[in-house]
Amino acid sequence: MNTKKIWANFSVQNLERTTKFYKQIGFKHNGDSEQLTSFFFGEENFIIHFFLKDALEPGMKGPIIDTKAGNEIIFTLSADSKETVNNWEKEVQQAGGTIVSRPEEFGKGYYGFVFADPDGHRFNVFYM
Repeated sequence: MNTKKIWANFSVQNLERTTKFYKQIGFKHNGDSEQLTSFFFGEENFIIHFFLKDALEPGMKGPIIDTKAGNEIIFTLSADSKETVNNWEKEVQQAGGTIVSRPEEFGKGYYGFVFADPDGHRFNVFYM
């Protein structure tokens, strides 16, 4: 299979809250509509679309997991330094995210934390 591009689609309950959260922690907005808000992640501009759950679920051909009760997937965001990791933790908290695990060492040369956005989507922030 030869794909041209890959992106992710997440479901959310509130587009305005999601847009505010990701803008506040510094991600570049990729646009929005009545059904979604979209952001670029990383230097390669990986796209994550955040769809209203009612708009996304029919295309999934099945129920979408309750992210507050279980895990779906975790993306890892690469940080430039330990200081950057610590700063992102503060920014995520100030923006209304949940810190799942505080910054810590994960073996030799690995430092990071896990957070959840307001809808429960989880991200690692890692310096290595």
